Amino acid sequence: MQQTSAPTSADACLSIVHSLMCHRQGWESEGFAKRAIESLVKKLKEKRDELDSLILAITTNGSQTSKCVTIQRTLDGRLQVAGRKGFPHVIYARIWRWSDLHKNELKHLKYCQYAFDLKCDSVCVNPYHYERVVSPGIDLSGLTLQSSTSTNNLYPNIQHLSQQPTVSQAAVEDIDMYETTSQQQQPSSNQIGLNSEVQIKTETCNDWISGTPSYVSSTRPTSMPLQNSSMFSGQDKENLLPNQTISPHDYQEPNATMPSTTTGNRPILSTLTYTHSMQPPHPAFWGKSEIGLTGLLSSQPAPEYWCSIAYFELDTQVGEMFKVTSACPHVTVDGYVDPSGSNRFCLGALSNVHRTEQSEKTRLHIGKGIQLDLIGEGDVWLKCQSGHSVFVQSYYLDREAGRAPGDAVHKMYPHAYIKVFDLRQCYRQMHQQAESSQNAAATQAAAVAGHIAGPHSVGGIAPAISLNAAAGIGVDDLRRLCILRLSFIKGWGPDYQRGSIKETPCWIEVHLHRALQLLDEVLHSMQIDGPPRA
Repeated sequence: MQQTSAPTSADACLSIVHSLMCHRQGWESEGFAKRAIESLVKKLKEKRDELDSLILAITTNGSQTSKCVTIQRTLDGRLQVAGRKGFPHVIYARIWRWSDLHKNELKHLKYCQYAFDLKCDSVCVNPYHYERVVSPGIDLSGLTLQSSTSTNNLYPNIQHLSQQPTVSQAAVEDIDMYETTSQQQQPSSNQIGLNSEVQIKTETCNDWISGTPSYVSSTRPTSMPLQNSSMFSGQDKENLLPNQTISPHDYQEPNATMPSTTTGNRPILSTLTYTHSMQPPHPAFWGKSEIGLTGLLSSQPAPEYWCSIAYFELDTQVGEMFKVTSACPHVTVDGYVDPSGSNRFCLGALSNVHRTEQSEKTRLHIGKGIQLDLIGEGDVWLKCQSGHSVFVQSYYLDREAGRAPGDAVHKMYPHAYIKVFDLRQCYRQMHQQAESSQNAAATQAAAVAGHIAGPHSVGGIAPAISLNAAAGIGVDDLRRLCILRLSFIKGWGPDYQRGSIKETPCWIEVHLHRALQLLDEVLHSMQIDGPPRA
């Protein structure tokens, strides 16, 4: 993996800002963070030693000692950026260190000479010259973990609220849509502020209560139902006990909506949207129930790496394949620059001499990106941690939505957490397609030889068209079942200007090794090498 070197004070402001943007924490909007960083860099251009100190502190995550980075104190002590006022040391600490920081939680370190509290004419805004002192203002009196407590009681302040995207998110993601669907209505300004608060509270609660399925009742947009199979109602979900063990097969994504376009009299559904989260089963489920009842799909040991990830800009792969060891079931793909983590693929560290302006701009908005979680033998769950949506190609989600494989694009809004790959389902599809291909090839060969007459054939010469299609299934078709594709921020398909994912500015391809291992077994057992040769 290639790492881009940190800029210096001698570099252009744009280069410095771009580098520092890659290290932001992501909760603040990209626009606000960029304006704040640009403002700071311009103020420090005449104080190059301090600008170098800022670059050193941010690009090393405070691992190296840095000097004070100062700006002039204003009359009221606050700094105005993009129409918002705040204490400068708090603003930059939120951008680069603690996105959920409260203004009363900062305490300067003893070696900081221009700390905000010292009331000097200049104020130090170096985030690594402050430490966080968490205030004891969180009221836990209403929180209980008894098994009889429903999730409805765990979230008393966040019932019946939808987690719609903000206006700024929609502006970045959907600016190039041909049509705006009625399901994706924008919330009012009051809802936007309330939704942000709800998201923070929900994640905080999930941190306190790890491993328990959580459900938040929401006002679902008007949409077509995914399927008519057994699906919990909102009331049922609210009454579930937090310690219940639930298989993801027992329910489907409750928050998916389907915008549609129309061809003739039949609607053609293209982009499906997911605004909320499901929860994977408790780890004990995989150890006792699922594997205990059905067993592992393969007796082979797990592969050394459970997945490998390739990053693309348009149709060009950038950098090397990133492999994730099976010892790390969670991997993050983000827009930052740290190259050291074995379970973190930082796209900001990858250089591309042919990078387009569109890819450059999109990379600035990837932020915290996505997280992939390996569950059980080979199931995969995806969480959107970015401030903007991601677009997913998933055969599992296609099947759950009643769609043909590869027929839909699945749009995940920020904070959505859903299952995107089911190993057992994939294994069944492998067997079905491989058997169909093998049987069709044998039938076709017999028909051509004149041993049997194909349907609607003359003299047994022309087999059915369906046989041709089935016999044409090759290894590449089966291998696609083991791959996930994901585009950051920009969508593709009938609802967008881009016809395929290879036209999007930044996207990844995830190869799932356990599934490929199973495919290898299937191919060996059936001796499928691809379409029969003449």
